[in-house]
Formats: sequence, C-alpha cells, structure tokens
Amino acid sequence: MSRFEDLLETVKEYQLRAAENYERIRQLASDLKDGFCAYLGSSKGVCVHLVPPTGAFKPQTDLDTAFSIPPRGFRPLGPVLFGLAVRVTEGTEWIRVVVHCHKQGENFTVHVDDGPSYTFKLPLADNDPQEFYDILYAYIRAQFSEAIERYDRGTDARSIGFDFSEADDG
Repeated sequence: MSRFEDLLETVKEYQLRAAENYERIRQLASDLKDGFCAYLGSSKGVCVHLVPPTGAFKPQTDLDTAFSIPPRGFRPLGPVLFGLAVRVTEGTEWIRVVVHCHKQGENFTVHVDDGPSYTFKLPLADNDPQEFYDILYAYIRAQFSEAIERYDRGTDARSIGFDFSEADDG
C-alpha cells in the first residue's frame, strides 16, 4: 500500500468517526429540543427550536443549519455546537442558548455557553435527561432573575447574556 493509499484509508476512518459523532449529537440535540419543550410545559405550542449557534436566527428548527458543522460533505471530528431557541414570552420573543457537545470516552459532555455542563453516558438512549433540564431551566431563569435583582439594587445594569429573536407574526 502506498503512502497515499494509507492516507486515504486513514481519512476514510476519520470521516466514519466524524459522521458517527455528528449523528449522535444531532439525535441528542433533537431529543433535548423536544424534551425541554415538554419539560417547560407550554400550553401555547412549540417553545424550543434548534437554531444555528451563531449569527442571526429565526425561531424555527432547520437541521441543516442548526449545527456548527455541515450535515454533509467533509466534517471535522470534534466538538459540535448547536443553538436552542427558547420562547420566553407569551408573544414571539425567543432567546438562543448555545450548547457545545463533545464525546469524552464513553460520555457526551454538553456545555452551555457561559453556564453549566452536564455529562450524558453512552448509549444516549439510556439517559434520563430530567437533571439536565432542571439545570438548563435554572440557568435560563437565573439570567433574568439576577438581572432583576441587579436592577432593584441599582447596580450593574448590564444586559442579559442571550441573543434574542422575534418570530414573524404571520
């Protein structure tokens, strides 16, 4: 086998692992989106979407753009980012929570930007994500309640650490 053929075989194995990593994270993200919306218990319809982790976003799930790596073609092997858009009003205001996900041994660690981390054991289907939902909910709520407290004290009136978007009404 030539060096070039050896390189091609190595890259082929790399791409198999990258595809496996991407598909596992994509499934986890989709499950978290659906599960967190159910956890929130909205009686007003969908309250969580998968959105791009950076840039402008619309609160609608698009699996082709919701992740930091492409769904097809050459994919890097490593952490994958995705955004969870969470509706935060009765109306159409949504925030984006950016999530970093990567495999460590037989676990997947999910890290919220500037926030908590949580580790899921593999296989992912064997996990009860309730504890993660509790952590994510507490983190999002704290962003608002801490801002209220700072405002009421008259100190440190900095902005909320989320990207906001407003859905189209029609």
